[in-house]
Amino acid sequence: MGAPVISETAVRRSGYWLIVVVLAMLAGLPLAVWLDISDLSGNTLRRQARDMSSLISSIRSYYSANVVGRVLAAHASGTTAGTVVSHNYANIPGAIPLPATLSLELGDVIKEQQANITYRFVSDLPFKSRASHELDDFERRALAALRANPQQTLNDLTRVGLTDTLRFITPVVMGQACVACHNSHPESPKTDWKVGDVRGIQEVIIRQPYASNVFAFKYLLCYFLFVAIIGLSFILLQRQQARAIHNANQDLEAANEFLASVSLKISRYLSPQIYKSIFSGQKDVVVHTERKRLTIFFSDIKDFTATTERLQPEALTEMLNEYLTEMSNIALAHGGTVDKFIGDAMLVFFGDPETKGPEEDAKACLRMAVDMQRRLGELKDRWRRNGTEEPFVVRMGINSGYCNVGNFGSNDRMDYTIIGAEANLAARLQSIAQGGEIVISYETYALVNEIVAAHPLPPITMKGIQREIVPYAVDGLTLGTDHKSRVLSEHLSGLDLHLDMSRVEPADRLRVRTALKEAIAALDEALPEAARSRQDAGQV
Repeated sequence: MGAPVISETAVRRSGYWLIVVVLAMLAGLPLAVWLDISDLSGNTLRRQARDMSSLISSIRSYYSANVVGRVLAAHASGTTAGTVVSHNYANIPGAIPLPATLSLELGDVIKEQQANITYRFVSDLPFKSRASHELDDFERRALAALRANPQQTLNDLTRVGLTDTLRFITPVVMGQACVACHNSHPESPKTDWKVGDVRGIQEVIIRQPYASNVFAFKYLLCYFLFVAIIGLSFILLQRQQARAIHNANQDLEAANEFLASVSLKISRYLSPQIYKSIFSGQKDVVVHTERKRLTIFFSDIKDFTATTERLQPEALTEMLNEYLTEMSNIALAHGGTVDKFIGDAMLVFFGDPETKGPEEDAKACLRMAVDMQRRLGELKDRWRRNGTEEPFVVRMGINSGYCNVGNFGSNDRMDYTIIGAEANLAARLQSIAQGGEIVISYETYALVNEIVAAHPLPPITMKGIQREIVPYAVDGLTLGTDHKSRVLSEHLSGLDLHLDMSRVEPADRLRVRTALKEAIAALDEALPEAARSRQDAGQV
C-alpha cells in the first residue's frame, strides 16, 4: 500500500535521454545555420556572378551594336574619314577599341577596383598580335562544353578555409559584326567564323569570406546563444529535480516499507477478502451491516478439553496452529471468508464480500469441508508418527440462510462478522455431528443435492426456532450419475478410518478392499464367544 515510488533508474534514464536530446538540439541549430549559410553563400555568389556577367555582356553588346556597329557601317558606306575601330586603338588618334578589346580592358579595370572580383575574357584563338591566353582545366572543359551547347552556363564553387570562390562562365557568341570583322582581319587566326559560333568564354570569379555571411545572421546567432543558455539552465534544473526525486524516492521507499510492514501485520488479523476490499477502497471502515444470504460453516475439535490434558502445552499449541493454518488455507482456496477462531472452533462463511450466488456458495462450502476432512486425515497420520497417540477429531456443521453481515462495534473498535439465528444453527449442527462427520441443514442440502450423498438424521429443535430442523449427515460427494466419492471417517480409541473414494486409484481399490476385509476378520476374532454366537444367531 502507500504512495507509489518513482523508479530511480527510470528517472535517471529519462534524465540522460533529456540531456542528450537538449544537447542534440543545441548542436543541431548551429549545424542547420552552417548549412543554410553555406547554401546562401553559394546562391548569393551565383546570383552576383550571373548579374555581373549579364551586365558586362549587355554593355559589350550595346557597345558592339550601337558604337562599333555604327562606325563600321559608315565605313562600309564609303565614308573613309572619321573614327577608326582597332584592337590597337591606343596607338591611333581618335580610334575606339574593338568590343573584345573593351572586354579585356574592362577586366583589368574591375580587377583594380574590386579585389574580390575577377573578370576574364579569354579565347583559345586570340589575334596574332596578342599574347595567348592561359586556360586552366576548368576553362578548357567549359569552352568545349559551350561549343557543343552554347545555350548553357557553367559554374564551379570551391571552398578553401573560410573563403568561397565561385567561377561563372558564359559563352562569347559571334554576332554579325564580329563575324565580318574577324573573317576580314589580317591578324585573325580563323577566317571562317559564322554567326552563333562560340569564340571564347566570359568568366566572372568572385571570392567571398565565409564570415561575411555568418555575421549576416547576427540576430539568429544571438537567439541561438539565448536558447543555448536556456537549454543549459534547463539541464541544470533537471539535474536538481533528479536529485530531489532521488531524495523523495528514498523517503517514499522508507515510508512504503513501513506501511508494507504495518499492512502485513494488519493482514494477519483480517480475512484476505476483507483486507483486500479495505485497502483497495471497495469498503469503508464504518459501522455498517446488510442482510445477505450466506452459507455458514462451523467446526470444532471433539473432546478438545480431554486432548489438552493428554498433550504438553507446547505440543498442543504447535498442533493447533498447524491445524488452523491448514484449514484456513483450504477455506481461502475455496473462496470462503474466515470470520474468526474461537479457541479450537472455526467460523467461515460464503457469500460476502464476494459471492457466486447462493447455490455455488453452498457447493463451495461443502467441497471445502470435504477437503478439510481429507487434509486432516493426512495431518493425523503425520502427528501419529511424531508420537501423538490420539490426534484431533473434528466435527463440522453447515447451514444456509439470511444473516446480518458487516462491521459491528463502535467507531473506535469494530469487527467484521455475521449475526443471526442461521449462524447459531450452524454451530448447533456441528455440535450434534459425530467425530469426523459433516452435518448440513435441509436449506443447504436443497442447494447442494446435485453433488452430495447424504442421509437424514432425527429432527432437532433449537431455541429461537419454532420448527423442527431435519439435519443431514454427508456420506460423500457424487462424481456423476452412478459414481460417488464417499468420505468415510470414524475415529475411536484404537481406530482411525478415513476413506476418500475420490482419491483411491482404480489399481489400489483391491488393496483397500483386502485391508478392510482383514480389519473385519481381526474384529471378528477379537469378539467374545457369546457375542460371536449372538452375532451368528442374528445372521441366521
